[in-house]
Amino acid sequence: MRPRAVWRAHEKALLGIRGWGNDKIITHGRDMKLIVWKLGESDEEHLSTALPVEEVPTPRAQPWMLHLLEVNTLNFCAFAVCPCTPGPVDAASEILIAVPNTLHSDAIDIYQLPSQRRIHTIKAGNKTGMAMCLALLHHKDALTLIAAFENGYATVQRLESDGQWTTTYHSQAHSQPVLSLGVYDDCFLTSSADSIVAKHPIPTDLFFPLQDTELPKSTERVVEIIDEEPKGKSLLSAALKSSPQQGRTAAPRKGVAWKDPLKTVNTKHSGQQSLGVRSDGKIFATAGWDSKVRVYSTKTMKELAVLKWHQVGCYAVAFADVKVSDQAREAGQSTAEQENESKTNSISTRTGSLIRTGMSVKEQRIATARRTHWIAAGAKDGKISLWDIY
Repeated sequence: MRPRAVWRAHEKALLGIRGWGNDKIITHGRDMKLIVWKLGESDEEHLSTALPVEEVPTPRAQPWMLHLLEVNTLNFCAFAVCPCTPGPVDAASEILIAVPNTLHSDAIDIYQLPSQRRIHTIKAGNKTGMAMCLALLHHKDALTLIAAFENGYATVQRLESDGQWTTTYHSQAHSQPVLSLGVYDDCFLTSSADSIVAKHPIPTDLFFPLQDTELPKSTERVVEIIDEEPKGKSLLSAALKSSPQQGRTAAPRKGVAWKDPLKTVNTKHSGQQSLGVRSDGKIFATAGWDSKVRVYSTKTMKELAVLKWHQVGCYAVAFADVKVSDQAREAGQSTAEQENESKTNSISTRTGSLIRTGMSVKEQRIATARRTHWIAAGAKDGKISLWDIY
């Protein structure tokens, strides 16, 4: 693998990076800046390809800077992004960015791009500590913010139709700061500096506990009391006398936030720095301070594999989109079947269809890479490993 473009995006360490469409990249650095760069394929030829460790005679050129936000980066929390309306981020012309609040590190700000306006500020709760990781998404027709904090708490907040934010879930599944979270469908997973990996729900409504209050005496008794009133009493006085009882019966029930995670697992390995969920939701992986990457089943939370290669702590893990991989695999196989209906051979399933289509070596290599279920891991020493798994 060789770099296509190298430039200095920030004066301090990077906290997060994300693509936006085919020609934009969002970077978030510890220099208090969040920047959107314009970088199309045609722009790459004007940028340096020298690695950061290499000395260059002139400063490296930068891509065109589209947007710059001054944000809080004192708590190492990377940004979260989602489109303004439900759909993929890459196809959106307007997006929402969630970052820790500039003044209060336990609150969350949501900005809209390209206008760069702050449209929401959400306070998670008291004594949660700093926000550590965020997720922003449209869930069941409502904008939803998932946040995890320094004290081990995780919260889910939904934007209601009246413009107010409601906390539908908060739970302290961890005893140490939460380091990473991943979302899939109706649940999300968290990993922490402790050895716990937790699976949480994303509730769409509050929990309404069963009320243990005493019911009114009964309708018949109320009627009986009214009948005992002297006939000279007016209907108005009787109605006023019975109104407190009626008011108590119509009291609305109060909902509370859900508090229990779906499942927690003690992995016996402290320091799960990064967590990623594959796009099909079947498996997730964690990158640990002990230099190992562990793969788990999302459904059962059981450990499926341990990937050992790095010699120092792993700080990042990511999956390739298996939907794209499977589409490429199906397209390659269908093309091969059409061209070779009458041929049979013993070539492997993965590369055989590529060779039969008459592709060049370079095209075969690219097509094979697109068809692979990659998992990538990054370690403290700057090395990145690629694995083909499940």
